[in-house]
Amino acid sequence: MNILNFSENIVNLRHKKGITQEELADFVGVTKASVSKWETKQSLPDIMLLPQLAAYFEVTVDDLLGYEPNLSKEQIQKIYFDFMTEFAEQPFGEVMEKSRRMVKKYYSCHSFLFQICVLWLNHVSLTPDPQRQTEILEEASALCSRIISDSRDIGLCNDAILLKASIDLLRNKVPAVIDTLEELLNPYHYSFQGESILVQAYAMSGQKEKANKYSQYNMYIHLLALVFGAVQYLSLHANDLDACRETINRIDRVMEIYDLEHLHENTAAQYHYQVAAIYCIHQIPEVAMERLKKFAAITGSLLSRDRIYLGGDSYFNSIDDYFENMDLGGNLVRDKKVILGSVVQALENPVFEILKDNEDLQKMKKMFQAKGESL
Repeated sequence: MNILNFSENIVNLRHKKGITQEELADFVGVTKASVSKWETKQSLPDIMLLPQLAAYFEVTVDDLLGYEPNLSKEQIQKIYFDFMTEFAEQPFGEVMEKSRRMVKKYYSCHSFLFQICVLWLNHVSLTPDPQRQTEILEEASALCSRIISDSRDIGLCNDAILLKASIDLLRNKVPAVIDTLEELLNPYHYSFQGESILVQAYAMSGQKEKANKYSQYNMYIHLLALVFGAVQYLSLHANDLDACRETINRIDRVMEIYDLEHLHENTAAQYHYQVAAIYCIHQIPEVAMERLKKFAAITGSLLSRDRIYLGGDSYFNSIDDYFENMDLGGNLVRDKKVILGSVVQALENPVFEILKDNEDLQKMKKMFQAKGESL
């Protein structure tokens, strides 16, 4: 509890009410010296006096103490990005302990707890200790469970369910993940038609702008889901070259039509990386290297910019508001230095063993290593 603002608050409330220290002391039955010590941070009132003081000034006890149990979206963003930078620059253990202290301080702010879970999930790989990783993931899973059980925000609870599933998958709690999501994501549920129904409702009520924005955003999200689904499909069918080639052929056309390499660089980079892996598995190094070059070019371009955020383009021209209103504003969830380290690790994946002597691949790794070291 942040009680350090009590002295300032008691002074301001007393002045606002137009009373002296002595008058306040008489009301609560203490000495004037006691009130003076409260206001100069030398001591605090007995806990039993807090309700009486709050009632006298017609404020809540939380207001009297200066305690704010919930953070604004802007405050959560700042804390997240501060921690993100610290994880890239300071010892992992120190930053983890600092973030844990913040969790205790704002334990009732469910939106903040959710973003802390996202933060931990995105940075847990920075510690090489498997046991420590497991412990952090367990903590994050427990925080998600708290959100699910205690929050009254249905949207946040649903997000926490999915985030917990992602965390539990890393914990190898596969049966639990299936049990949780299998029914929730049942495609036969009528809820899957909710998006189109809402667009129709907006249009029928004359809210054409809302209908347009929501329709565009749905197309955008499903486009990304299609490509990411293809990445997973390629992984599942990695040994079936015909199935992979057909998938690659179709997604390449989708990527070109929607200019996905500019619209959503991260998704495009992940796709080219997975395609490169497929061609390496099937001993086709030349084509694999072409895809890795695309992966490197897109990633390098993405990380070369001062500010990176999600947005639309000339076709998806009404969706920027959605990203600006996201909890993290559509910004990167990891520091560039951390991302560059992950890129180097990705290029060292054993699947690319066939390319180990390729000069272009070695140049790529050195380039990303140098960029990371320069930050």
